[in-house]
Amino acid sequence: MDASVWIVNLAVLAVVLESDLGRRRVRRFRVLRPVITAAAVVPFFLGNAASGGYGLMLEIGGAAAGLLFGLVVSALMPVYAEVVEERRRAMTRAGVPYALAWIGVVAARMFFSYGSAHLWSARLGEWMASHRVSEGALTDALIFMAMAMTLTRSGLLYARARAVLAAPVSARSGSPSPAR
Repeated sequence: MDASVWIVNLAVLAVVLESDLGRRRVRRFRVLRPVITAAAVVPFFLGNAASGGYGLMLEIGGAAAGLLFGLVVSALMPVYAEVVEERRRAMTRAGVPYALAWIGVVAARMFFSYGSAHLWSARLGEWMASHRVSEGALTDALIFMAMAMTLTRSGLLYARARAVLAAPVSARSGSPSPAR
């Protein structure tokens, strides 16, 4: 594995954690920043996507895993409405569990990247050769996983923020319940 997987993973992790940790207001740039980062970084590192066989299956699996991980980490960041100066705004709160989930997934991808080059390269190479999977397809699968996780996070953040702002205000609390 080359440095592309490391660079993409660390860039996405830094942007997401900087954007989400703590109590934060949901704004357009906050939702789009990870997407913009991905759009800026990925074209430099993405290889030729596989068009069939096990390489394509591996890339699809990476994207599906990223979608699943994106759903899991998004569940760890509640979205709620807050009223300030008679205006409702969408807010989030993300803490240690959210950060640990992102760090854990990124660390696992990076460990796999390291291990594929230094710990189990012979076995992985044999498997890749016997299934006609290129190194580019494996790298792309990891990048697709990172991007799907990021895009899922951004899509859900946007949808959940819109949902809490569209929800009727309860008479008792003055604000809608958090979007799950």
